[in-house]
Amino acid sequence: MNPITSFLVFVCIAAGLGAGYLFSPLYGVVLFAAAAIVASSLKMANVWQKFVILRMGKLQSVKGAGLFVIIPVLDNIVAVIDGRIQTTAFNAEQALTKDTVPVNVDAIIFWHVEDAEKAALAITNYREAIDRVAQTSLREMIGSSMLAALLSDRKEADEQLKNEIARKTAPWGISVTSVEIRDVAIPEALQDAMSRQAQAEREKQARVILGSAEAAIAGKFVEAADIYAGHPGALQLRAMNIIYETTKERGATILLPSSMVDSLNPASVTLALALAAKGAPDPSPVRRPVLAESL
Repeated sequence: MNPITSFLVFVCIAAGLGAGYLFSPLYGVVLFAAAAIVASSLKMANVWQKFVILRMGKLQSVKGAGLFVIIPVLDNIVAVIDGRIQTTAFNAEQALTKDTVPVNVDAIIFWHVEDAEKAALAITNYREAIDRVAQTSLREMIGSSMLAALLSDRKEADEQLKNEIARKTAPWGISVTSVEIRDVAIPEALQDAMSRQAQAEREKQARVILGSAEAAIAGKFVEAADIYAGHPGALQLRAMNIIYETTKERGATILLPSSMVDSLNPASVTLALALAAKGAPDPSPVRRPVLAESL
């Protein structure tokens, strides 16, 4: 009983008691009868409620928010429909995908009653029916999907499931807002296999990248060799720079071939090239096997 009806019933009862005591018991009986009529006829619906009313077994009306009056005995409220958005959780256990992989899927559906008359008269229990339809549609969707698509394309699976459930529940006056798959659980053995596969794919990709890097480095070395071949002085400067970088550490001892030391002297190189051009023997002294220098 709503607060307004309760207040009016209380007023009628109090007035009946006072009238019966002060005036005549007949007045009290009349006011008590009025209180009973008010209690059974004056109803109030909240803004989210719909009252489905039958009059002698036939649909009389569907009342919305606010106060309304029904005829006692003749009218009967058969359903009070909540029009707010409802949530229903459902799942599918050990459902086989298209590639015969058993999975456990948990999902949730958001829905609301769009047509209170159909929800009250077209089906016995629309809440239970929504749960059954959602489970059946989920299993059908899993059976028509590959495991990889089910794991990666969640949004597409949600949309497909929503459209299927909405198509089945539309005749009951139910509107489906959205469907969300919360979890897809696969067997542990398959998880290990997929993990090893992913690791192998990453290792393969790393090897391909490393090979590409080696090829690029080799190409750069070929370019550098061509430059050094045409510019001997550049090669000498590079050799000197390598020696300098090596001697940065204190107390380092470097063993250099004597031929390399002589090659760092531009004058000796120029003389050797000139003699080679004239066909004369190289006047440079006998090469020492190794020169030890402490830097």
